[in-house]
Formats: sequence, C-alpha cells, structure tokens
Amino acid sequence: MNIKKNDKVKIIAGKDKDKEGKVVQVLTGYNKVVVEGLNIKFKNLRPRKQGEKGQRIEYPGPIDVSNVLLICPKCGKTTRVGHKQLENKKKVRVCRKCHSEIE
Repeated sequence: MNIKKNDKVKIIAGKDKDKEGKVVQVLTGYNKVVVEGLNIKFKNLRPRKQGEKGQRIEYPGPIDVSNVLLICPKCGKTTRVGHKQLENKKKVRVCRKCHSEIE
C-alpha cells in the first residue's frame, strides 16, 4: 500500500469529497485507511447502570485506499505515488509531479 500513517491525504470520492486530513490508521488487510476527522460514524451505546443515560459517540470510519490521494509535502499537490530504488538498495516513495522523495 502506498499510503502510510501520518501522511496528508485528500478524499476524492464519497460524502467527504475534496476534504483533506491526516491518516491516523492504516488497515492493510482490508485496503482501508482512517483519516482524522473525516468519514464520521456514530455508535449508540446502551446505559450500563440503572439511571444512567445512553451515549452516542462519534468516531472516524475507514475509507477505501482507492478513494484517497496523497498530498506531496514538497509541492503541495495531490499525486499518485511512484517508487524508486536508491544505490543502497532501499526503496523510497516518489511524487509523480515534482519527482521528490516522500518520507
């Protein structure tokens, strides 16, 4: 997967289209990412004790990785991610627009 934790991404499809945020969690087995403050879901919790009120909590839900684009930290544009192998056999991510390394 080309998106990593703490990357800044832009959502390109769905109810939060054209919004930007930071990746909080990457779910590699499901090909999904959780973006901070976006794709908000609600969960209703029942009261645990008698006389207590139930709660409604909000949490960011996972988004399919195909619906987000990485924002290059150097040029600030949304870009697809390329890969380049350095001389020391290390593989790095590369911006397709400004050709700078992303890390």
